[in-house]
Amino acid sequence: MKVWELQPGSKSTDGLKLTERPDPKPARGQILVRVRAASINYRDQAAVRGTYFPFQKPTIPLSDGAGEVVEIGPDVAGLKVGDKVAGLFSQPDPKGPGWPMMAMGLPLDGMLAEYVVMYETGAIKLPRDYSFEEGACLPCAGATAWNCLFGIGRPMRPGDVVLVLGTGGVSIWALQFARAAGCRVIATTSRDSKAQRLQSLGASDVINYKTHENWDQEVLLRTGGVKGAAPMIMGGGVDCVVEVGGAGTMQRSINSLGRGGKVGVIGVLTQGTSNAASIMMKGGSINGVGVGDRSVFEQMNRAIEVNRIKPVVDKVFPFAEARAAFEHQGSGDFIGKVVISMG
Repeated sequence: MKVWELQPGSKSTDGLKLTERPDPKPARGQILVRVRAASINYRDQAAVRGTYFPFQKPTIPLSDGAGEVVEIGPDVAGLKVGDKVAGLFSQPDPKGPGWPMMAMGLPLDGMLAEYVVMYETGAIKLPRDYSFEEGACLPCAGATAWNCLFGIGRPMRPGDVVLVLGTGGVSIWALQFARAAGCRVIATTSRDSKAQRLQSLGASDVINYKTHENWDQEVLLRTGGVKGAAPMIMGGGVDCVVEVGGAGTMQRSINSLGRGGKVGVIGVLTQGTSNAASIMMKGGSINGVGVGDRSVFEQMNRAIEVNRIKPVVDKVFPFAEARAAFEHQGSGDFIGKVVISMG
């Protein structure tokens, strides 16, 4: 089968090599999936650029992918040939419960291959009416956004206000999920050209953080804050920040909170410092957000089906043009997810 391998020491897309591996066969409790589509997350980009954790052997990248079951091993009971599935971000350890689960795409081989073997418990059926390209957007970005809003800390409720940073996969999923839950959503972006698209997806306000350097104060003003007061006392604020920027945006995210709000820390795109006292004064919380377990994925899928939510797919590249897909996603000139289709 054809696979893309990421070479140890990679610093650019030149580290991605199209090569051949033997066709895999499912063992006991495993399924063989013909991968139809995969999508790129920031962690995949970081691995290609050499800013993720080091690895020692050529590895198939991408945690997120979807396909159809084409063969099942002994003792597989919940899935059958022909089922449309996505792989879970973290795969079960074959040693059993108590052993750590590991992520697809590093350290485990990922989804940028024609065929993938995984344990039945490491796969989940796609929502009804989902294409493979749409299903490939779910495992990391979708589940992380859901976990941030409804898993960690206080779950968001109708009428709450959510702030999403940027237009990447997690942020766009969070916008869609929050709107479906009856929340107001404020979004930031660096490009006015993206504002109309964000508003069409349900954002009530879009703030360009390039032209509004103090975007945290702008958030407070647009949520009832008093102009001219210090951020800690001006009032207003949001109930949840989907924080994908990291340390460099953390202080402004904290400042944007209303009383008792939460910051869900997902990304590490920027460097900086923050004042711990400010979260205390807000009576808020900072929560590290993981992708979530199988139950998170199942909850998300039920909500997707009920609300008929579809992912925002910016562009689909053919399998042979995987490098171009990484370059496009790395440019930042996209909204939602960049997908690679195997046909």
